[in-house]
Amino acid sequence: MSDILHQILAFIEGTLLGIIFFGGLWFTVKKAVGAKTPAIWFFSSLFLRLAVVLIGFYLIVQGGLERIIMSLIGFIVARILVTYYTKSRDKKRKIKEVYHEAKP
Repeated sequence: MSDILHQILAFIEGTLLGIIFFGGLWFTVKKAVGAKTPAIWFFSSLFLRLAVVLIGFYLIVQGGLERIIMSLIGFIVARILVTYYTKSRDKKRKIKEVYHEAKP
């Protein structure tokens, strides 16, 4: 495979790792807020998310410096995407709640 294809693949892998990490964080916060034992949710989620991401980056690092840089860029892009998605989703939910509360 060519170098550019390897870099694109590393970017996609980093993006997927970021979606797993930050999406998992968002899911954990949503679930832990109403849970009886939120500490278990936070710690188990942290260890699971870190394990997946560290194993993923370990496998990517073996491809060279360019691949790790592209995967880190993808990871940061995923953070931006997940933040945007969750904000817009929470905003829509909040609008629905306000609308339902306003009904008699």
